[in-house]
Amino acid sequence: MKKQILLFASVLFSVITFAQVQPSFGVRGGFTSSTIKGETVKSLNSLVDFTDGMLTTNSHTGFFGGVYASLPLSEQLSFEPALYYSQKGYEMRGYLGIKGVEFLGANAKAQLNTNYVDLPLVLKGNFSGFQVSYLASADLKTTAGVLGINLLNNKMDVTNNFNRWDAAITGGIGYQFSNGLNFTASYDHGLSKIDVNKSFNSYNRAFKVGIGFKF
Repeated sequence: MKKQILLFASVLFSVITFAQVQPSFGVRGGFTSSTIKGETVKSLNSLVDFTDGMLTTNSHTGFFGGVYASLPLSEQLSFEPALYYSQKGYEMRGYLGIKGVEFLGANAKAQLNTNYVDLPLVLKGNFSGFQVSYLASADLKTTAGVLGINLLNNKMDVTNNFNRWDAAITGGIGYQFSNGLNFTASYDHGLSKIDVNKSFNSYNRAFKVGIGFKF
């Protein structure tokens, strides 16, 4: 993965040098709605003890923000690398096997929060591109309660249980106003297994909706 990042950096430098373009820069931020597809239950079971009871999965809502550059290649085509801090993860609800509070049953919830540094490399015009991500941190929060009373609220660092590097195909649409204001919507389809041992077929999936400004 590190070799791929160096390759992307070399290609970016070559594009700027060869095309002799004047890049423009901007900032962008917005909301993310993410989940993990594949063997998600097995992935979380390695951290928390779920029973064979009813389980439901939910998307995890977070935010992203960062900077980007726009390198025009022609009148209709441009290359747009970016650097974003992005929150991802997912949630599960069901019967959580916690000693001493077994009666909580389906009121238990586990929420996985992963924080990535995303490096999307997008070719604007056909709305497709490639993205490299680095996991900055990950934590697992478990909560449970009855009758509106919170009886469990635990948070632990699980960063070392996950693969630090992720790769994804990303694509989307956007609109640029003449004053520099722009809106984007994109989808990231993860390609790398997220657990540290790469034992489970679990991958990141995320939607991003953002607002930005190009200087």
